[in-house]
Amino acid sequence: MKAVVDKKTRRLAPMSDTNLLLTITIVVFFAMYLAAMLFIGRGFLRVQTFFNILNENAALIILSCGMSIVMIAGGIDISVGKLTALICMSAAVNLDYQGGSVMSAIFLSLAIGLAFGIVQGALVAFLDIQPFIVTLAGMFFAKGMTTIVNSTQFNVQNEAFVALKNTRIYIPFLGSVNRRGVFVPAYVEIGVVVAIVTVIVLFIMLRWTKLGRSLYAVGGNPQSANMLGINVKKTRFLSHLLCGLLAGIGGFVYFLHVGSGAPSHATGAEMNAIASSIIGGTMLTGGVGNIIGTFFGVLSLSTIKNIVSLLGLDDAWWTNITVAAMICIFLVVQSVVLLRKNKRS
Repeated sequence: MKAVVDKKTRRLAPMSDTNLLLTITIVVFFAMYLAAMLFIGRGFLRVQTFFNILNENAALIILSCGMSIVMIAGGIDISVGKLTALICMSAAVNLDYQGGSVMSAIFLSLAIGLAFGIVQGALVAFLDIQPFIVTLAGMFFAKGMTTIVNSTQFNVQNEAFVALKNTRIYIPFLGSVNRRGVFVPAYVEIGVVVAIVTVIVLFIMLRWTKLGRSLYAVGGNPQSANMLGINVKKTRFLSHLLCGLLAGIGGFVYFLHVGSGAPSHATGAEMNAIASSIIGGTMLTGGVGNIIGTFFGVLSLSTIKNIVSLLGLDDAWWTNITVAAMICIFLVVQSVVLLRKNKRS
């Protein structure tokens, strides 16, 4: 009899905060996309429309994953947008003006991201400076450095890079018939593959490694984490280091998508990354979040923007108002989850 009761108790155990927020995010995304297919139709009925969302947001997915890691650890990084612009401009100058190769541009992008991650992480973790202030300084520094590297926009002409940029991965059994009756297979860009691999690797890291558990512990309660023997400063440093590395990867993926350098690139990307993380179930207070949720958060953000555009509301303020409403709704949901958590405690 006791075993039966225990089994029922386990069955009725409440869902964790992370899984609850993840479930809500996934349900909201599929509900929005299904509603768009049923009531708007047109482009949403084509598989390529979904793939285009991935193509256009591959870099944002990677940047948002880095943002989620920092937020899970209880911090934030608002420098990733301008850092992306700096990486694009530096890689573009390296390729066209310095005789660089694709590999040198990749290494340069990673080096810039790592440098920002190391410096900002050290200031936050070891000098105990607020992450918002540190990354705000990083944002202005990256913005200024981008203009110093080159102040004008230009398209990259390097043949190897252009060939890589134009590479498409076709999926023969998916696609649509165009107006001429010709079947056109669906495709994704290389950046999408990089983004999906990044999501999978980070999901595994957060779920099954010591570092992942440490990030959640430090974000949830630094004092308790310290009592458990977790090096809080090292964990915070590593969270910013990972965010910088992911900004380097995401910056090159963005560069691969646009194929140019410009001081205005990735404007507002940091805010979109924060919004995607929040929509994906990562709590600003730290300790709760899921990379899969962040992935669906990016998709939800892009889908709602496409819906607003297809409804004929092309003015920028309608998109901003809609995104603001989504963020507010998810913040309310997170507040309810937090109250639920405190009540259980």
